[in-house]
Amino acid sequence: MKKKKVVIRLKDVWKTYRLGEHQVHALRGLSLDVYEGEFLAIRGPSGSGKSTSMNLVGCLDIPTKGKIFLDNINIADLEESDLAQVRGKKIGFIFQKFNLLPNLTAKENVMLPLIFQNVPEEERLDIAERLLNEMGLKDRMNHTPGQLSGGEQQRVAIARALAVDPEVVLADEPTGNLDQKTGEKIMDLLKYLNRKKGKTVVFVTHDVDLAEHADRIAFLVDGQIVKTKTKKGGKKK
Repeated sequence: MKKKKVVIRLKDVWKTYRLGEHQVHALRGLSLDVYEGEFLAIRGPSGSGKSTSMNLVGCLDIPTKGKIFLDNINIADLEESDLAQVRGKKIGFIFQKFNLLPNLTAKENVMLPLIFQNVPEEERLDIAERLLNEMGLKDRMNHTPGQLSGGEQQRVAIARALAVDPEVVLADEPTGNLDQKTGEKIMDLLKYLNRKKGKTVVFVTHDVDLAEHADRIAFLVDGQIVKTKTKKGGKKK
């Protein structure tokens, strides 16, 4: 069997924050491999370090100690400007609170990351319109976030995450601000991106049922992965 390519590797990663005279260890020697084309859930209770782990998996932050490899490059050695370029091309982010700019239309929000990648304006427009059409938002692309429902805003956020055609899509509690029915639709959309579009998808959640959508679940407790479970029929390492 062909060995799966590791796209992101965390090796003995610690993240420590200083609060006054005290140190808080959000992550305590976390090690995790993310494989090309997998659908991975990182599950843990509140305070377990899920959001911190997502920030580090997504190269939004660097570890206090330990190593994080993105395509065999240790990001801890990169300057922020170089890190931003690597991150911008490789990783798309979907946030629980959507993080859409309120004064921009859906189309303009999707175009935004393309500006930072120096994509010409006409191409930016084409990409944004195509992605919003795929998300079922053809008639909503000129609306601002305040004119959209929660589910529509999350679909705009997904379109924005896909704008640079990233290898990896990361979602932080992607259904946390949505009702159950809308949340299921968003999970179906993430599955579509994984199964049909070939994207590596990683999402963090505290929700037991939501985690079961994944092919593999990594269980996070007190800043450490304590075990992983590959579902029957899921993609193996």
